Amino acid sequence: MTAPLGRRVAAEAIGTGLLVTVVVGSGIQATELSHDVGVQLLANSLATVFGLGVLITLLGPVSGAHFNPAVTLAAWATGRRTGEGPGLREVAAYVPAQVAGAIAGAVLADAMFGEPLVRFSTQHRSAGHLLLGEVVATGGLVLLVLGLERVGRAALAPAVVASYIGAAYWFTSSTSFANPAVTIGRAFTDTFAGIAPGSVAPFIGAQLLGVVVGLTAVTVVYGRRDRAATATATATATTAAAATAAATTATAVVAPHDEPELASP
Repeated sequence: MTAPLGRRVAAEAIGTGLLVTVVVGSGIQATELSHDVGVQLLANSLATVFGLGVLITLLGPVSGAHFNPAVTLAAWATGRRTGEGPGLREVAAYVPAQVAGAIAGAVLADAMFGEPLVRFSTQHRSAGHLLLGEVVATGGLVLLVLGLERVGRAALAPAVVASYIGAAYWFTSSTSFANPAVTIGRAFTDTFAGIAPGSVAPFIGAQLLGVVVGLTAVTVVYGRRDRAATATATATATTAAAATAAATTATAVVAPHDEPELASP
């Protein structure tokens, strides 16, 4: 049963806000506990992995746990052909909620650690190799999220998506922002996880390019999906499930009395 739009928007705002709180707060904590940048990044990435996994598990059943305009746009782009996914109304509601939540999350993290509530970051991250890292990180995320849905493994999203983000912290030059809303939110804190306002637009541009790359990869790997194909796949799955259930029932009925009956589900 789909939750009302208001509840879904609230889940996106809260989820994105708490995600940024985890990212920024753990970054502040890490710099207070260690002067080793490698240790700081390790602490920051581990906290993000655990926090993201929990948030997807908790809020996914309500809104889909996008927490990311890039994911929302990718889901909308693929849903136009299949009749699934968010419509323009949902996109128009989700994206501002994600951005507002991200900013609030950064302010909350700063407040918890006694930092100025709003102090724009001075960390410039606009080099070309960093932007390439964002294209790769975002494209991989889109491929992962949509790929899990295509292969019927969406239930694994909390663990798999969190694991990917944790890995991308280390294998991308940009430490994998991969999220326009989070990028904007992190501009509001001059701490370990911050990004200078002047670097925000190039990062978001790279992330949007990553969405295109990810959607292209999904089409290349899984093929184009339209409404008819989706309906056929659904009907096939339903028929297969009914046939399996019928076969199981028949086996239980004809089993000899001296053999153990099938266990009840």
